[in-house]
Amino acid sequence: MDATATGDSCALPAIGFLQYFQDLIDPRSEYNSLHNLSDMLVIALLAIMSGADGWVQIQAFGVSKQKWLATFLSLPNGIPSHDTFGRVFSRLHPDSFERCFQAWMAGLSNVSNGRFIAIDGKALRRSFRRAWDKSGMAHLVSAFVRANENQVVFSQLAVEGKSNEITAIAKLLDLLDLKGAVLTIDAIGCQKQVAQKVVEKGGNYVLSVKDNQPTLHAKVKSLMDEAVLESNAKAQTCGYFEEAGEGHGRIETRRVWLMNNVQWLGAELLEQWTGLGSIAVVERVRQNLGDMSGKVSTERHYYISSLTGVDPKSVEAFAGAVRGHWSVENNLHWQLDVSFREDDRRIRVGHGAENFSRLTRLALNLLKKDKSKKVGIQTKRMIAAWDLDYLLQLIGQ
Repeated sequence: MDATATGDSCALPAIGFLQYFQDLIDPRSEYNSLHNLSDMLVIALLAIMSGADGWVQIQAFGVSKQKWLATFLSLPNGIPSHDTFGRVFSRLHPDSFERCFQAWMAGLSNVSNGRFIAIDGKALRRSFRRAWDKSGMAHLVSAFVRANENQVVFSQLAVEGKSNEITAIAKLLDLLDLKGAVLTIDAIGCQKQVAQKVVEKGGNYVLSVKDNQPTLHAKVKSLMDEAVLESNAKAQTCGYFEEAGEGHGRIETRRVWLMNNVQWLGAELLEQWTGLGSIAVVERVRQNLGDMSGKVSTERHYYISSLTGVDPKSVEAFAGAVRGHWSVENNLHWQLDVSFREDDRRIRVGHGAENFSRLTRLALNLLKKDKSKKVGIQTKRMIAAWDLDYLLQLIGQ
């Protein structure tokens, strides 16, 4: 794709954005292309940041802003129809789009050592083709990078179903620069090959352990439950950190016990899990403020990690990694569902659902990166629709 196809009537910020998408492969033949792919990409991204949630709304945005768009886009045949947007993005190869996406994010997000990477999956719940067969809904596995108090979606892959997440996780690890990073994955990613690959690529892992690894889970649970009892009896067998917070009508206290005496797991398990340096339990105690009975719920989550420090600072950092992973599930997925209505979207043809989701994540990253407006994502989208200068500022970051 030729970035210069956007025209030269404006020294526009879109040129900087498009330099990362020059290698994006146009699925159409040059003889059947009435609209530049670069134009369509810019229109779609601007429209989504301004509140569009589908191809029809993207076309409507383009038509309403055509005079303004023509000052910096070529638009050789005007604004593409919603059918054209849908057809082109359904055929756009997701791997090609993903490579460009990652190149842009690498330049945008300054992800350096000390960062945390959370890998998590999410289903697009209304992306199935037929109401009686929902097994075909798109399922995405994304890598979220947290660095310098910012969280961005860094990479994304589609899988045929949740059972195939392990394959996608392995592929994501091949794509990511893990040197100096701490990687967190839910229990489905607690796999020996995942631990090995993270360590080989110079990173550290924090893996949630559940019943999909029954022997490991039973051993870690037994050891950490015993360590908690000993710690409560004032025996110093492991590092400890505690924090509390109030929100959403409840008080939550989180306690972390981290132990590096991993030899108690046994030689066989230590040999299977590359780099295993510590095991941990995180206890969450919740009390609903509106519950006059004073009922308290307690749950424990167990982890293995290649991190080894059990001093107070290291245990606090471990707690931050776990808390950061929960924030991906609770905050970023919530933003995609509520601010961008991702679960309501009925795009089903070809790669359309995956590629629209990737456009949405591009928009979300730009909206989150902007600090000039002290408001939420939904309100930023409204301001972008009202204020064209702000919209150009967003894409020019």
